[in-house]
Amino acid sequence: MQKITILIHCKDQKAIIASVTNYISSIDGNIIYLDQHVDADENVFFMRLECEFSAKNWNTEAIKTDFQAKLAAPFNMSWEMYTQDEKPRMALFVSKYDHCLYDILGRYSAGELPLEIPLIISNHEDLKCVAERFSIPFHYVPFTKDIKAEGEQKQLDLLKQYNIDFIVLARYMQIITPNLIAQYKNQIINIHHSFLPAFPGAKPYHSAFKRGVKIIGATSHYVTEGLDEGPIIEQDIARVSHSHSIEDFIMKGRDLERMVLARAIKLHAERKTMVYDNKTVVFL
Repeated sequence: MQKITILIHCKDQKAIIASVTNYISSIDGNIIYLDQHVDADENVFFMRLECEFSAKNWNTEAIKTDFQAKLAAPFNMSWEMYTQDEKPRMALFVSKYDHCLYDILGRYSAGELPLEIPLIISNHEDLKCVAERFSIPFHYVPFTKDIKAEGEQKQLDLLKQYNIDFIVLARYMQIITPNLIAQYKNQIINIHHSFLPAFPGAKPYHSAFKRGVKIIGATSHYVTEGLDEGPIIEQDIARVSHSHSIEDFIMKGRDLERMVLARAIKLHAERKTMVYDNKTVVFL
């Protein structure tokens, strides 16, 4: 049994769903999931579907060529097609914080994430022992303003060497370069506390505590050149009160960061996110 996922977006117009479903039927496919969304303001149609094929001689490239000619070209679609066997290859960027790294590697080891992790890149050597514990290659790449160009080139070389599809910043405490962002457009995922921009800086939970906030949160998003302004994938919150200490804030915040980042990674790896006009359509 061969399973494929198809993502489509194009100008909203008549008969898109009927044409796609009839096409899948015509090549002996069975649709097991279909969801769609129309952005009425932009007049843009989005669709995600999963299909199964029982034919043993099913040819991915032939189907892609046929799909382009019979559907994508007439409807002027932007589209992607993936087989179930195509697990995306994810690089982890880390610095010194380990809570997100441990959570991701634990989920990965338990088989919860449909992806591969070929390497971990860090601008510090502190977490090398964690990578070794999970038998994942660790690469120390110094990255400061004085050697930023060299650091960027080393990162790019490693990403190419390991054939990386997307990057996750698991509390990587450096600004990603525009060149790297351009080469991995909508393929770099970040996590941060949801106080931005209200409480920026190195100690946002301390600042929030002093202001007496009642809600803390975390946001995971795709990285763009606008710092922390990329399309949002996942968010969550936790309530706090005057009875909580700064340590409670930090603990709750890290729990949220772990959960939100893991959910964002899973959504991306399962091809459930589509980016358009600096927003995301997320199919659940």
